[in-house]
Amino acid sequence: MFSFAAIDFETANRYPSSVCSVGIVVVREGEVAEKFYELIRPAPDYYSRWATGIHGLNRYDTADAALFPEVWRKIAPSLAGLSLVAHNSPFDEGCLRGVHAHYGMVYPGYTFHCTCRMARKAFPYLPNHRLGTVSAHIGYDLSNHHHALADAEACAEIALYILRSQNPYCIK
Repeated sequence: MFSFAAIDFETANRYPSSVCSVGIVVVREGEVAEKFYELIRPAPDYYSRWATGIHGLNRYDTADAALFPEVWRKIAPSLAGLSLVAHNSPFDEGCLRGVHAHYGMVYPGYTFHCTCRMARKAFPYLPNHRLGTVSAHIGYDLSNHHHALADAEACAEIALYILRSQNPYCIK
């Protein structure tokens, strides 16, 4: 599977529906074909100190941003027929499901793959399998960690690295 979309969400608070930014990297036939980043007005629309401390976003950044349904209408056509890849996919899949449910949108049933799980199998000798650690291991400079597009780019590079290595734990 050399065609997929790497996705990363940042959230404003503890609710999965509170996505405040999304980054997507579409890979087709092993090459990056598209990149997408956008701020989103979260639902519920408040920021916890904890979340802002991680990614640096706050209510002023997203006060004039579009709501998720408008942003997703722009993104969805690029994802048609693709599996989604995320580092710690349960989090990102939970966000996607949560925000679809919040807005009463039909969830398209995307297939998710997890580069964190893939990395645990492919690189069991690493001290941990955090995005920054795995990125550094494969030689990818993740200097803007917790920016949704930077994290999606790192995730795409990890997936491609493992796929190209002919590793038996590749995405099927």
